[in-house]
Amino acid sequence: MLEVKINDKNSFEKAMRQFKKQCQKDGFLVELKERRFYSKPSDRKRKKGGK
Repeated sequence: MLEVKINDKNSFEKAMRQFKKQCQKDGFLVELKERRFYSKPSDRKRKKGGK
């Protein structure tokens, strides 16, 4: 789970930028988009490059 703590020194905008950067680094959004629709196992293998 991603977590960003806000202190008195950090503004909300800075915390949001940190959160977005963590999501991108972790691959959270990519996985979310992949899980949005069902894909057959054969399609997943083909996309991954497996034989």
